[in-house]
Amino acid sequence: MRLAVCALVVVLLGVSGASSPSVSARTIAVVSANQSFNWAGYVQGALEKNTTFHSISAAWIVPTATPHRSGEAEYSSSWIGIGGGCVDAACSITDDTLIQAGIGHDIDAAGKADYYAWWETIPAPLVRTTLPVRPGDRVAVKISEDRLAEIWTIEIANRSTGASFTITLPYPSSYATAEWVIETPVVITDTGGIQVGPMPDLTGVHFDHARVNGASAAFVASERMDLVDFDLTLIATPSLPDHQGDGFNDCTYAATCPAP
Repeated sequence: MRLAVCALVVVLLGVSGASSPSVSARTIAVVSANQSFNWAGYVQGALEKNTTFHSISAAWIVPTATPHRSGEAEYSSSWIGIGGGCVDAACSITDDTLIQAGIGHDIDAAGKADYYAWWETIPAPLVRTTLPVRPGDRVAVKISEDRLAEIWTIEIANRSTGASFTITLPYPSSYATAEWVIETPVVITDTGGIQVGPMPDLTGVHFDHARVNGASAAFVASERMDLVDFDLTLIATPSLPDHQGDGFNDCTYAATCPAP
């Protein structure tokens, strides 16, 4: 099976020699047109859609994270972004820019969950916000380019509490891809090994009201991306789109994932 080695290298940049795994979000680590080592969800590309991407948004419920295996630290995020994905439908071309924002839901080795809202502009590190989030909260995230080129506004709203976070900043995006995904990092462990995640168990993540460039995302099944382990074992998978074409479910450790 074709493997985009360059994408995997990008994921591991800045991790070698670390005493603990890096948990920053990263650009896609491609296995094939519809499989990845770190993402599960929907990915759209400029060559596939015949357009570039200048705004993206969605709403979802913060999932509950529980240990998949007792005694290990596990990492995951649900997020949206522009850049970093597959430019063409075959995923033979990837992009190394990425502006993204979403929710982290990690588990430490003692089984304690950590939930947080964050944003990131590759290659800079992930930045946690002070916006409180809890499992079951409904969040809405939007990333949009302002009237000035390469000036972006990131908005994260917790609709359950009424609190929100906003930041405006410069970023030189490629505008080449758009994505709605759950992620677990590809990491080098403290013993020098390479592993996927590990991903905790998550309650289903229902992305809804997904929009891009001010219009419905209009998802199609061919844009789905499964998250697999290095032996191609399925870790997370998205459902088919809902009837409106602007939503889907993302499921962990499930052979199938029913559509909303």
